[in-house]
Amino acid sequence: MFSYLEERTPAEVEAIRRTIQELLRQTCILQVKYDPVTLTARDNGRYQVCLKHREFIADYLSVMGCELVHDPQDHLFRITGDGAAMEKMSLTTTKLLLLLKLIYRDKIMGEGLHATVTTLAEIREYGRNTGLLPGKLNAQDWQAALNLMKTHQMIELPGAILNVEDQTPIYIYGTVNIFCSSLAINELCLLYTSPSPRDCS
Repeated sequence: MFSYLEERTPAEVEAIRRTIQELLRQTCILQVKYDPVTLTARDNGRYQVCLKHREFIADYLSVMGCELVHDPQDHLFRITGDGAAMEKMSLTTTKLLLLLKLIYRDKIMGEGLHATVTTLAEIREYGRNTGLLPGKLNAQDWQAALNLMKTHQMIELPGAILNVEDQTPIYIYGTVNIFCSSLAINELCLLYTSPSPRDCS
């Protein structure tokens, strides 16, 4: 396996190393990322590294009990398996993830592929309408949830998380569907809402 690295340039070896680190930390690598300042699309060099060195990276990760999965439809690489880090989400983060999934679906269906931007104000509105967030969240809960979702490439935030305000644009990546499948969303909404919630489908 390591003879492969010996045949690469130092720059390639470093790119492979950083890509593997990102996969282990973020769970997935997207082909297109959004600039955190302008929220404009740009190609992700790490995705190209995965494409070019896919077999080596897959072999390397398999030693740790991980599988490298390429999803050409959603334009991403992700890791699965027993060796993949499992993030334990709080109840609040789980509810916010469900709300992002609902917002993403509504925007894709109604406004097209380039309209998947939301705000804290819109998330709160969806939370009230679905019964998922009937009360007010404190800043620490918001920060913890946003930080986890950014780490796992579900959202892109402009600037520092602490600066996110009610109308700050938050870009939602299609990876939100990986963490919350369409089949499970109604069941989860029923679990977390009042006895007669609005249908989430």
